[in-house]
Amino acid sequence: MQDTPSRIALLIVAAGRGARFGEGVPKQYRNLGGAPLLAVTLRACHAALPDAAIVVVINASDKALFQNVADHAAGMNLSAVTGGATRQESVWLGLQALQRHPPDLVLIHDGVRPFATPELFSRVINAASATGSAIPGLPLTDTIKQIDAAGMITGSPDRARLMRVQTPQAFAFAQIFAAHARLAATASFDLTDDAAVMAAAGYDVAVVAGDSANVKVTFPEDLQVTSNLTDTRTGQGFDVHAFGPGDHVMLGGVRIPHHAGLVGHSDADVLLHALTDALYGALADGDIGQHFPPHDPQWRGQASSLFFRHALARLAARHGRLAHLDATLICETPKIGPHAQAIRENIAALAGISLDRVALKATTSERLGFTGRGEGMAAMAIATIRLPGSNDDV
Repeated sequence: MQDTPSRIALLIVAAGRGARFGEGVPKQYRNLGGAPLLAVTLRACHAALPDAAIVVVINASDKALFQNVADHAAGMNLSAVTGGATRQESVWLGLQALQRHPPDLVLIHDGVRPFATPELFSRVINAASATGSAIPGLPLTDTIKQIDAAGMITGSPDRARLMRVQTPQAFAFAQIFAAHARLAATASFDLTDDAAVMAAAGYDVAVVAGDSANVKVTFPEDLQVTSNLTDTRTGQGFDVHAFGPGDHVMLGGVRIPHHAGLVGHSDADVLLHALTDALYGALADGDIGQHFPPHDPQWRGQASSLFFRHALARLAARHGRLAHLDATLICETPKIGPHAQAIRENIAALAGISLDRVALKATTSERLGFTGRGEGMAAMAIATIRLPGSNDDV
């Protein structure tokens, strides 16, 4: 881990009852791959920060259940404290426990998010080290509606200015402790995440790229699907487009200035077309031409992000997860290097995955073939997905 404070602690919130999950043992103690869900979360935290102290906030009635979790978490610097009636109160009690030996930075994480990666932890730590506070977030892909008590639409918020946030959330310990203390003094305990606590105390909070695989188990089907993503598949995509009149090309949804454009029925985004076909290939779900026939006038001039999102929706409909995208652009011009980061960031945002799950390379064809003669561009792509397994899997 680079550029991190010398002392980091983890505060894991696991005192909830999980009413939406249904009756029975609280969800954080349900089985996930042979261990309690909370234990799997702790393993992910320990893998990211092996030297960090970990405080788990638990319900007073769950001490025996937590002992089983602790047995699965041998070797960790682990302790538990009793939580309160709300999430905010539970975090405040956990922070008071950490105050005995205060760290420089504290990461607050949901006990039912078992798939946070070391890369995600690193992003929030590095950002919080620079700004004091950082949380991971993902852009919204669905249209959002505001409704009244009768269920009638009253507004349509601009989704471009909205994010769905995740944990771990990282804070300078002194600041988050002061923010919680200020609200606790007013007996105000109704905020649902710690970024809101910081904002209420007047602090700014930075947002870094989240990870769509960092799911929060909320309903029974979440645990069922999450525990059964055993079917890993890859698909490949390939696309070419010729140069024609124009002053730019679209690559990965990013407008790149150029002395020519790419010719196609849509916006001719050769990169997104290859990525889209890679996703369809991994799903064994046809190709872009089957879903969006080039002779259909409704697709003329359309942004290729529409096709890419359709393939992602087909993946979501099968309860799958996108694990990785890898693409190579083949061309003499334009030069891709100056634009590669922006392209990767836009693809990651479109896909709802973290930047470290998007790889992009570029190469020439050594002046050979149609790309070498500067007549067009080509793109190759590979998509890796995870689907729920079945008894028929080989």
